[in-house]
Amino acid sequence: MLLAELVEIWREVAGTASRNRKVELLAALLRRLSPEEVESGTAWLSGELRQGRIGIGPAALAELIGIPAAERPGLTLTDVGVLLERFAAVSGAGSAAHRGRILDDLAGRATAEEREFLLGLLSGGLRQGALEGVMTEAVARASGIQVRRIRRALMFSGSLPEVARAALSGGETGLKRFSIRPLSPVMPMLAQSAADLDGALGRLGRAALEWKLDGARIQAHKEGGEVRVFSRNLRDVTEAVPEIAELIRGLPARQIILDGEALALRPSGRPEPFQVTMSRFGRKLDVAAVRVQLPLAPFFFDCLYLDGEDLVEQSEEQRFQALRGALPAGALVRRIVTANREEAKAFLEEATGRGHEGLMAKDPQAPYQAGRRGAGWLKVKPATTLDLVVLAAEWGHGRRRGWLSNLHLGARDPGSGAFVMLGKTFKGMTDEMLKWQTRHLLELEVGRDAWTVYVRPELVVEVTFNEIQESPRYPAGLALRFARVKGYRTDKRAEEADTIQEVRRIFERQAGGGGSP
Repeated sequence: MLLAELVEIWREVAGTASRNRKVELLAALLRRLSPEEVESGTAWLSGELRQGRIGIGPAALAELIGIPAAERPGLTLTDVGVLLERFAAVSGAGSAAHRGRILDDLAGRATAEEREFLLGLLSGGLRQGALEGVMTEAVARASGIQVRRIRRALMFSGSLPEVARAALSGGETGLKRFSIRPLSPVMPMLAQSAADLDGALGRLGRAALEWKLDGARIQAHKEGGEVRVFSRNLRDVTEAVPEIAELIRGLPARQIILDGEALALRPSGRPEPFQVTMSRFGRKLDVAAVRVQLPLAPFFFDCLYLDGEDLVEQSEEQRFQALRGALPAGALVRRIVTANREEAKAFLEEATGRGHEGLMAKDPQAPYQAGRRGAGWLKVKPATTLDLVVLAAEWGHGRRRGWLSNLHLGARDPGSGAFVMLGKTFKGMTDEMLKWQTRHLLELEVGRDAWTVYVRPELVVEVTFNEIQESPRYPAGLALRFARVKGYRTDKRAEEADTIQEVRRIFERQAGGGGSP
């Protein structure tokens, strides 16, 4: 297929607000792709490169604009894929010049319309609404397979392009290889937000309540004598957490997959701040020394697989029973099951009194919905925070001169795939945080003006605020009042940030008399 044909569909998808129309357009395109083109086409229309980040800076991309564009479409998806693979593989002496020649070749063979698409793809700024949920539905429609089967395959694969190729070329049979198995990470289930404890109990009735821990999400696997621990984003972190690996290796179970959190605790038993816990997951650490200085304690809340049995479709209550039988009590999250408001309130007060964020309220009958914000899991946090995405940052003044300081914050719009700006903040930042964010934001730069650096929307930051107020200055008509940085959530992808709908729910709750969060 010509790249121009894919770009035409990209423009149509970007130009419609209808989710069903987006799915229809994408499904029609997927049916036209050859088996060899499906993975690239699926990834690119989702705004992703199959090679991941390939190190193209804004200066290199800017130079491409001056190269004369091709008059007629001639690039195929295969051509582009080959050039990107060659670019990603270049290393060693002379690599910068070699990479430059590859980019020049790609830019010179693309039409103006194709180049616009490619520049957005290479910069990470291609936001046209074909997010994973929409593309998942498109794969289901194109293949004629029920969307729940596609989602199930995705939860065990973690790669939608890979699942798309299997579904379109092999149908139901092609998806059979995507099944839960130890040592292969599973996309974690996520939670929706509840307005408050009464709201959670009102939606669930009898609920399993657990302390909501502000730690690092982990997934622990065991297959015989082999153990692996994965992070929230499915990165293998086994070497960084030897004490957790030792605990899992010593379990009586022969095979197991566990979901939980790891926390650094103070001698009093109260948790360290999230950033302190996350420092244990750095790539260049003296693990033996830091293990003694900052030990991690795991607390598990779910069991997805146990000695040959897939538990994902079983109820939360059944999975927790399996968990309780497989682990020592000290490795389990604190939990009660109740419909009683007073009992639930006391449990919440105990959790926050011990320094934890709040509670998780879970439907005891709910299955594990990997990779999704299932309605069976609700988070209850008395002190409301939002996980937002950094869209840009302004250079600081005075003591902060030379550092990127004032952050532009955006919430996710699931419908369009864009991020809606809600305001700015420079509060809550330590010198160490300023240095860290300057370094990382410059790596994500896509452009700048005299005072502001604009970045790929990838970095998630947790912010606190006094309230949400109406504001004509921002597209959503809402703005955060007295926003303050609590910390960066390097364990979260931008696709996991809070949505503009969640922001509106908080605003409406305040306007309805709920007071400041």
